[in-house]
Amino acid sequence: MNIELLLEDFCYYSSYIRGVSPMTVKRYREKIGAFYRAMEIKNIEEVSEKIVHNYFLQGRVNKKWKTTTYRTYYMTLIVFFRWCIKKGYLETNFAETLEVPKLEKSLPKAMKRKDALLLLEVVYNYPYTHRSLKYRNHAIFSMFLLTGLRKNELLNLKLTDVDLENLTVFVRQGKGNKDRIVPMSYTLAQSLKRYLLERKKQRRTCSEFFVSSNRNKGYSENGLKLLVNQLRKASGIYFIIHTLRHTFATLMLEGGCDIFSLSKMMGHSDIKTTTIYLSTTAEHLRSQVVKHPLNMD
Repeated sequence: MNIELLLEDFCYYSSYIRGVSPMTVKRYREKIGAFYRAMEIKNIEEVSEKIVHNYFLQGRVNKKWKTTTYRTYYMTLIVFFRWCIKKGYLETNFAETLEVPKLEKSLPKAMKRKDALLLLEVVYNYPYTHRSLKYRNHAIFSMFLLTGLRKNELLNLKLTDVDLENLTVFVRQGKGNKDRIVPMSYTLAQSLKRYLLERKKQRRTCSEFFVSSNRNKGYSENGLKLLVNQLRKASGIYFIIHTLRHTFATLMLEGGCDIFSLSKMMGHSDIKTTTIYLSTTAEHLRSQVVKHPLNMD
């Protein structure tokens, strides 16, 4: 059976029967496609334990895969092969015989408060070709830094998801297909109001909250990538979008937010995921250590 056609069937099944997110389906296409192209496989019957093991060895040795990359390919192929067995196209799940390296215990990288403020200042004062970009981009980065939204959560926001009157952001089907409501600060609300006023002047009527600079459609992932590259150079601060989410979590803890509330705002399924941020901020830990009974007044 042609493996490319099988992949299409698998993605269709995953999307409409299992109900996985579009991003997960995109990952399936990318990772499984990369596997059969690299190993020059046309039919599923050609897959063997040797081929699978060689692919992962090449990834670690030649492509310098990080542990997270290795595990992403592993989890993707193991699910695909499991489906192939269920459908009768394979007898053995060759990914199950792989050894999986342990994840490195690294702390999330976050900006200091002064760098976050500098970045917002640079975003606002950057010499854009049009004034509307100033307000839109400042609203985007304010949203990231003041709500901790993930990249796709922000790009998928609809106009109706942002409630300035009640100061809330409704995150529709975030990671794990979960809805959540994130409170909005007055500072963020002011930035969003400026952007919405400018958006109205530009006569943008699409349903997406953040819009393209020259078309009546939602802001794209590629547009965001280009903007991030511009701002890295202008600010002298290296960051990725996920750095902004880590920064939100760290600064919230430093400001005194409790771990349970932060976990809810971040959309974590398990509060253990949130507790890693307790190790990233010395200020939070310092505020706790002074509670030791032997500390002198």
